[in-house]
Amino acid sequence: MNVERPGMLSTLQDSGRFGHQQYGVSVNGPMDEWSHRLANALVGNPENAAVLECTLTGPRLSFSDTTLIALCGARMRVTADGRPIPYHRAVLVRRGVTIDVGERTDGARLYIGVRGGLGTEPVLGSRSTNVRAGFGGFQGRGLKKGDRIPILGVPREMPMLPIERRMVQSGLPMILAGSADVNPPGRTAGVLRFIRGPQWEAFTTKAREDLESTAYEVTAQSDRMGARLMGSALLLRAPLELVSEATPFGTVQVPPDGQPIVLMADRQSAGGYPKIAYVASADLPVLAQSLPGDSLRFIQVSQADAEIAWREFEERLATARESAAAALEQ
Repeated sequence: MNVERPGMLSTLQDSGRFGHQQYGVSVNGPMDEWSHRLANALVGNPENAAVLECTLTGPRLSFSDTTLIALCGARMRVTADGRPIPYHRAVLVRRGVTIDVGERTDGARLYIGVRGGLGTEPVLGSRSTNVRAGFGGFQGRGLKKGDRIPILGVPREMPMLPIERRMVQSGLPMILAGSADVNPPGRTAGVLRFIRGPQWEAFTTKAREDLESTAYEVTAQSDRMGARLMGSALLLRAPLELVSEATPFGTVQVPPDGQPIVLMADRQSAGGYPKIAYVASADLPVLAQSLPGDSLRFIQVSQADAEIAWREFEERLATARESAAAALEQ
């Protein structure tokens, strides 16, 4: 994959770097797990294959070989040699064709899945980029103009699909495979379900009520480490000192100013701020696609309801994988 223009921040992300948090190593991985896994499913990849995550603006790319790609996540105007490319479909493009990601129209992060997966050398078992520490992905950084990213399994390591055979035989510039059922389980725009955190009772009654009844705005200080929100201050009943605890994806920490921070993919491995809540995992893609200025509301659910939401998330992805596999075999 040849990078002609990198976009604002385009990084390689697989499913994440697990098993090293006790050493202070962040998990990293995709901000929007739904879009990452769906993009891989659409091109017939394993779920943990590395894809390109593009933030706010996208790249201009070309490929040195005929390549099957899929677009998921934030809506941007994407063309192949000037021809629009649809989302949520497998698209086979000939070598040398320029993929140009233009104006963003909705969401924050676009995911480009490539048949075989992006094939840089794994670091601590993952190809995800840790920009802060400068390792993983491609040279531990966002892509730059002139970068050449290797692709795995094209064509030797993965069997050729029927759609790829037709491409070679026809010589057409682009062929589309049928789309899968790609809609995530029912969500309400701008709403995040949450369960109570371990320090829920340490906050004032007003703080707990405000979390559920008032809107919070995503601020410009948000990044892959955490979504910083602004709204009614969430205050403690009394000063509280805590021993640092593990911080999973979706932890809602509250620093002394009372403005909540939802920890995201590049979060630290442990933190000492009080945790008022955890965002339900099924709703984290909603937050990942939010932009500065967007308004969010929190709705409390039970642990059981959060688990049911995640089961629906997994079931819908399984259905999408089956549909995508069938489309690729046609």
